[in-house]
Amino acid sequence: MRSAKRPTTLLLLPSLLVSMACTGNPPPPAAPHPNQPEAPLAPPASAAAAPAPARRAPDVPTRREDVVETLHGKDIHDPYRWLEDGDSDEVKAWQAAQNERTAKALSSLPGRAALTHRIESLLRIGSVGTPAVYGSKKGPKGRYFSTRQAPSEDQPVLYVRDGVDGADRKLVDPNTRGSDGLVSLDFWVPSQDGKKLAYGLSSGGDEQSTLYVMDVETGKDLPETEVIPRARYASVAWLPDGKSFYYTRYPKKGDVPAGEEHYHRKVYLHQLGRSWEKDPLVFGEDRAMTDSPSVAISPNGRWLVASVHMGWSRVEAYLLDRTAGPKATFVPIAVPKESAIYDVDVYDDFMLVRTNDGAPTYELYRVDPKKPAREHWQKILPATKDVLQAVTSIGGQLFATYIVDAHSVVKRFSATGEPKGEITLPTIGTTGGASGEWDGHEAFLGFTSFAVPSTVLRFDLTTEKVNTWAEIKPPVDASEFVVTQEKARSKDGTMVPYFLVHKKGVARDGKAPAVLTGYGGFNIAQMPAFAGSRYVMLEQGGVVAVANLRGGGEYGEAWHRAGMLGAKQNVFDDLYAVAEELIADRVTSSDRLAVMGGSNGGLLVGAAITQRPDLFRAAVCAVPLLDMIRYHKFLIAKLWIPEYGSAEDAAQFEWLRAYSPYHNVKAGTPYPAVLFATAEGDSRVDPLHARKMAALLQAEAGGDKPILLRVEGKAGHGAGKPISKRIEEATDVYSFLFWQLGMTPPG
Repeated sequence: MRSAKRPTTLLLLPSLLVSMACTGNPPPPAAPHPNQPEAPLAPPASAAAAPAPARRAPDVPTRREDVVETLHGKDIHDPYRWLEDGDSDEVKAWQAAQNERTAKALSSLPGRAALTHRIESLLRIGSVGTPAVYGSKKGPKGRYFSTRQAPSEDQPVLYVRDGVDGADRKLVDPNTRGSDGLVSLDFWVPSQDGKKLAYGLSSGGDEQSTLYVMDVETGKDLPETEVIPRARYASVAWLPDGKSFYYTRYPKKGDVPAGEEHYHRKVYLHQLGRSWEKDPLVFGEDRAMTDSPSVAISPNGRWLVASVHMGWSRVEAYLLDRTAGPKATFVPIAVPKESAIYDVDVYDDFMLVRTNDGAPTYELYRVDPKKPAREHWQKILPATKDVLQAVTSIGGQLFATYIVDAHSVVKRFSATGEPKGEITLPTIGTTGGASGEWDGHEAFLGFTSFAVPSTVLRFDLTTEKVNTWAEIKPPVDASEFVVTQEKARSKDGTMVPYFLVHKKGVARDGKAPAVLTGYGGFNIAQMPAFAGSRYVMLEQGGVVAVANLRGGGEYGEAWHRAGMLGAKQNVFDDLYAVAEELIADRVTSSDRLAVMGGSNGGLLVGAAITQRPDLFRAAVCAVPLLDMIRYHKFLIAKLWIPEYGSAEDAAQFEWLRAYSPYHNVKAGTPYPAVLFATAEGDSRVDPLHARKMAALLQAEAGGDKPILLRVEGKAGHGAGKPISKRIEEATDVYSFLFWQLGMTPPG
């Protein structure tokens, strides 16, 4: 609820969008860059010639094995299981040959240089982050911490200023930690007085953070005793004295059975000057290895909250009174329930609990930490039809962020829930919630929309006025484009919303090239956000559709549950309904429509390729899950069993087998042209999925449409990807789309 200070949980993000600069927190955003003059426009794509025949590059020779595994009485064929071993010399050689094949196919396309130039001008615009304020005590001299990225920089830099109008001073600049832009800032948490800083760095997109501690006044790191490894997505809660903090970390290899070092996250207490190896365990003993705890502490240091994420539909919360002596234990804030989320912020004499227990769109309670039992809770904000996404207590007021038809609305309330008005946002768009001190006098809101890059608003509680604290000027003229919100009827009658973005004057004659994207999982809402690289297509008369599929968080937990586990097919059917609506409304046609998504959205694309190849001309499938029978065996994927299920369960095996893209390829079918994009350093979704699926489609797809595989080196799931690599990736993606959709590049 205090969004700028809250620890990051391990989410499976729509990472293709992250890598192309459109999503924010968490993990810390990798935003766009330099504003160069717009390239002159070519004729709209709707007036261009029909798509040229696909050119299929010679296939890479791929060994096929007769691997058959019997599960629950069914034979599962897996001819490319050998491609799972990314450390194998044979796999590396095969992967290199695939990359060479893809590079040859894309680099020779006409207009590529102009495409690169425009994409760079769209992405190199810089970024600004929402500040977190520490130590102001209602005065003007608090410390303001925020990130900013200059157009020339590969990574965002953390700055601090003394006072709201003070000069910014660099604290952590990942760009100076290496010559290749691969080091990224994963998290940062100042002490309550703003004098110390805990922060995490990782390299090559692997997200395997190392935690460092800095003296903010001098800008220098503290000694080696304060360097803590295995701090991926660390949750940090400083004690008031600034000399110790609670934090989370993962075990070292060898401390747990092989392969389990990706799990067993636990809470420890670190005291400055003491080796992290001597830090006492505070919470997490005897928990399931997939449980993921985070910590928060009251400003006075008395109350410690441990929140335990168990998948994306269950969060438990426990409370410790630190003044109760050495025998004090954590007590549950609420009786743990299946499929209930308790989101807790703790203050000196009260807690705020946002929960969907009995309220699918969430409601807010005020809780006395001395009486945490449910019967003592006081309801402050009852549930409404809109989703209560986040609440922050600032200066005695509640700043509540709601999701209303897939966009943000921010309302203010008194401490007891009386309405105090709505904060006017620049346009229909997205904010992650308010940031500010509980006893402060100002609130900050990060904001973005389809034509609005990162912007920070400041609300003064004294004057009740909003002004712009920082902003990035868009590299496009918003007045030239139209955004509408429409709905399609899914297979079971459910109405599925989607945003439609295009240039003014694009005719509905079925000739416009279009890209449909979605996510549909993990309670993550697809909200309006600036994705600069999209405009290289929009400027040429293309259309972008962003679908709000079931499985996401746009309409609360019921919407999420309608697209998870055995109901996952609903997500795919929702996508097809939107595609069919785009075709029926003559926005586009099936030979000019592409589908694009990453991570869980890559699974969505994989299902679309195999279930409805007739709907799409082309597909971009990034960092995808595609082998749903074996997905849970690799990296951190056991964390996603609550969302997808596991093939080890007989009933769950049946629904996974029914849609698993890798297991539903039919020989001879004329599939769409596909660009699979993955990365060697992905520590979330193993690149084996993309390798196996590319090999299978190259061997069995009918027709002559290209099946390409792009494997990025020194990169991961998307977070922390340097701007230079994101420009290269976007150039390849849009070169592929322009080629397949018959579009004229900018020139």
